[in-house]
Amino acid sequence: MNPAIEFLVAALILLGALFALLGSVGLARLPDFFTRLHGPTKATTLGVGAMSLASALYFTTTQPGLSLHEIAVMMFLFITAPVSAHLLAKAALHRGKDDADQ
Repeated sequence: MNPAIEFLVAALILLGALFALLGSVGLARLPDFFTRLHGPTKATTLGVGAMSLASALYFTTTQPGLSLHEIAVMMFLFITAPVSAHLLAKAALHRGKDDADQ
């Protein structure tokens, strides 16, 4: 495999792992529900997306044909994560959850 492709795949995996770690730490450490909601929906989505892109790039360059499975996973992830976060926030607002409620 081309060293430039190997470097790009490694960089995307490391970037994805960093975003996933930051999203997980944000989920555990942020003070209230609405700020904790940003951890898994923003950073972790970018992390898993970067790792899926690295996987698609790797399998596209090492095997014949285009690897579309990972691209489909990324598209479903980028569609469903904001929708689920919106529904969670809307349910919390409907229940009257605010900063004082923990």
